[in-house]
Amino acid sequence: MATGIDALDRKILRVLQHDATLGLDEIAAQVGSSKTPVWNRIRKLREAGVIERQVAILDPQKLDLASCFFVLIRTARHDAEWLAQFTAALKARPEIMEAHRLAGEIDYLLKVRVENAGAYDRFYRSLIEDVSIFSVTALLSMEEIVAKTALPIAEDG
Repeated sequence: MATGIDALDRKILRVLQHDATLGLDEIAAQVGSSKTPVWNRIRKLREAGVIERQVAILDPQKLDLASCFFVLIRTARHDAEWLAQFTAALKARPEIMEAHRLAGEIDYLLKVRVENAGAYDRFYRSLIEDVSIFSVTALLSMEEIVAKTALPIAEDG
């Protein structure tokens, strides 16, 4: 666990990951503390960068973004110029929910949210216009079985 994070901090973080809209009274009640220490700890966790930001989690189905593709990318280039161009191309595309550089046979993994296969094709064509890619494999998620945003913060043991 990160240095300086104690049992109460972990409790607070678990509560906030579940529902960051709770008021201080409710958070304090759930973690067994009073409001002022909870507020001070949340402030310190924000200042330390442990809490990066608070967001609303939206339902992609209700926003016509039901299709989730996992895109496996292999590249023939691994130089700094290509990487800068590739990174800029990824950051410019709001459809990309996640992008990971991998160890192994596949160089990059993207999680892409779009309306349908036609929208994915437009995304793909746009991407390969902007950056040279050796091979691309797209896998359509048929069903999202588990989706979490909360990190597995250990209980005190």
